[in-house]
Amino acid sequence: MPGKVSPDDLLAHVFDRTGAAESDETVLQGPADGEDAAAIDWPDGDGTLVVSSDPISLAASQVGRLGVPVATNDVAVSGADPRWLTAVLLLPTGTDERTLEAISRDLDDAAREIGASIVGGHSEYVDQLDRPILSLTAMGSTDRFVPTGGAEPGDRVLLTKAAGIEGTAILASDFGDDLEVDPEICDRAEEFLSEISVAPEARIVREYATAMHDPTEGGVAAGLLEVARASDVRLAVDRDAVPVRAETAALCEAAGVDPLRIFGSGALVATVPEDALENCLAELDDADLEAAAIGTVRALDGGEPALALDGESITEPIEDALYPLWEAADADD
Repeated sequence: MPGKVSPDDLLAHVFDRTGAAESDETVLQGPADGEDAAAIDWPDGDGTLVVSSDPISLAASQVGRLGVPVATNDVAVSGADPRWLTAVLLLPTGTDERTLEAISRDLDDAAREIGASIVGGHSEYVDQLDRPILSLTAMGSTDRFVPTGGAEPGDRVLLTKAAGIEGTAILASDFGDDLEVDPEICDRAEEFLSEISVAPEARIVREYATAMHDPTEGGVAAGLLEVARASDVRLAVDRDAVPVRAETAALCEAAGVDPLRIFGSGALVATVPEDALENCLAELDDADLEAAAIGTVRALDGGEPALALDGESITEPIEDALYPLWEAADADD
C-alpha cells in the first residue's frame, strides 16, 4: 500500500534510532509522531533552526512547482520563515533535457515566490525510475518553535482555507475525465494547486498558536488526529464547521470520497487559546486569508488520543481516500 509509514512502525523501528540526538542538547525536537519538523538550537543560542525534508513523486508535470510549498510548509507551521532549501532530484535514465530545465525553472520560481534560497543538493539519472523524484530539505529560523504536540485542553481548533485543497486539484487532474462533473469545475479545481503554501497564514497564526500542523496524506482528518496524538489530547470537531469549497464537494461526491480524507496540503491546522481566537481570526481576515474555528481541544480523562468527529471517535491512522482510486485506475489499464 503506498503512502506514509504507519506511526506504529515508526515507533518500533525509527524514532529511537537517531544517532547521537539523544545526548545532543542542541536537539530541541527530534523525530516524533505527528511532528512536522526538527528544532535545533543555534550554537550561539540566538534562536532555533527548524529543518524538514519531504519528497514528491506523484505529480511529474509539476514536481518543481509543488515540491517547494510541500517542503516549506512544515517549516512554516513550526513557527519559522522558510529561508533555505536543498534539492535532491532523481531522474529516469534517458530523461529529456527539457524535463530538467522545466523542473529547475519551477523550483526557482516557487522558491523566489516564498523568499527561500536554494543553497545546494544533488541530481542524477537512475535506471530503475519511471518518473522524476524530488526530495527537498527546507530550513528556517525562529525565536519561538511551535510544535504539533502543543495543544492544550480548552484551546480552540482553527483551520485555514478549506479541506482537501490539494486533493481536489488531484481529483480534477487525474480523474476529472471519468467523473460526472462540469468541466468548468475541474478547471477551477486544478487552479487550487497555486494555493498549496501556508506560509502567509502561518506568519499570522504562529503569534497565537499553541500547536500548528500541515495536513497532507489522509487530509484534514488525518492532520487533526496527528495533532491529537502528538499533544496527548482529544480534538472534538464539528464536521459542518469545516470549510469545504463547492468544487471540492462536487468532485468528492462524484468520486465517492470524503473531502476530509483527501490530500489536505493548502490548509493549516492550529490550536489557539480561547481568549486569542477572535484576534487571530480577525487578523487573518484583515489579510484576506480564509479561516474558521472548527472545534475544541479536550483532556483525555482516561481515554486515548483521538479525533472526535461528530461523535465518531477516531484513533487509528487514516488512509488517504485517493489511493484506492489510483489503484483501481491502474488495475483497469
